[in-house]
Amino acid sequence: MKYKTISVTTNHDSAELVSSAMFDVGAEGVSILDKQDFLDLVKSDIIWDYVDETILLQSDAVKVSTVVTPDDTDYEIRLENRLGEMKEYGVVCGEIVVGEVDEQDWANEWKKYYKPIVTSQITVVPTWINYTPADGEKIMRLDPGMAFGTGEHATTRMCLELMDVKGKSVIDVGCGSGILGIAAELVGADSVYMCDIDPQAVEFAKKNALLNGVKAVVEEADLIEGDHKADFIFANITADILMRLSRSIGKHLKDDGIIVLSGIINTRLDEVIECYEGAGYVIIDKAEREDWRALKLKKA
Repeated sequence: MKYKTISVTTNHDSAELVSSAMFDVGAEGVSILDKQDFLDLVKSDIIWDYVDETILLQSDAVKVSTVVTPDDTDYEIRLENRLGEMKEYGVVCGEIVVGEVDEQDWANEWKKYYKPIVTSQITVVPTWINYTPADGEKIMRLDPGMAFGTGEHATTRMCLELMDVKGKSVIDVGCGSGILGIAAELVGADSVYMCDIDPQAVEFAKKNALLNGVKAVVEEADLIEGDHKADFIFANITADILMRLSRSIGKHLKDDGIIVLSGIINTRLDEVIECYEGAGYVIIDKAEREDWRALKLKKA
C-alpha cells in the first residue's frame, strides 16, 4: 500500500504552528526538518561524537510533513482551510505538496528518528534499540507504530513530569501508543484504564501493555460516553478536544482527583484555561516546553 506524504514549507518561527495545524485536522504524527534545530544544538553543551556538516548546506526553509493513508481523500483540503485561517494571524507557509511513499519504506524510515527518552521517573526505550539500564532505573519498552510516538514530543514529556500516580487509579484518554497509562502502572498506579477512538492506537497500546507486563484495560472508546472514574486523568490531545472535554471530564474524576492536560500550543493556552476555570477547576501546577504547555488541575 502507498501512503500519501503531505508537506508544507515554512520558516523556523511558524514551524510548530504548521505542525499544530496538521494535528488539528487529523494527523497522527508530524516531522519537522529545520536546520536551525541543528545550529541550536551545536551552540549547546551537548558533546557530539560525529556531526554530518552537510546539514549546514541545507536551505533555511523548514519542511513540515505528515503521512496519511490513501483513503483520507480530503486531508489536503482540511489542512488548506486550517492554514488559511492561521495565515490571517501571521503564520508563514507555502503550498501543500502531496507525494507518496511505500508502506514498507515508511515503516523502516521513521524508526531512525527515535532514541531512549530519560525522565525523572521512567526511561522509554523503543523495542529495536539495545539499552542497558542503570541500577534502579525503570524501563518501558515501546513499539509506537508509525504514528503514536515514544515520548519524544514535548507534550508527552510534560505529562510524565507532572505524573503523580502512586497508589491511584488512572485514566489515559486518547492514549495513542499507551505510553502514559503504561508509565503510570510501572511507577505504582493502582489501576489504569486507557481509551482511544482510533482502533490502530488501541491495537498498539494493547501490544505495548503486554510487552511491559501491564494489566491495564485498553478500549476503543470516547471517554465522554463512558462511566469510568479515576483519581488521576491524563488528556494529551489537542486544545480543541480538551475544551470539548471540559464539561464532561469531571464526571470521571473521583473526589480530590487530578487532571493533567497537555497538547496545548501556547497560542491556545488562555482559551483552555478560561474553559476549565469556567467549568470549576483550578490550576495547581503547569509545565512548558518549546511552544507547548501542560496544566495540572483539580476541582475548585
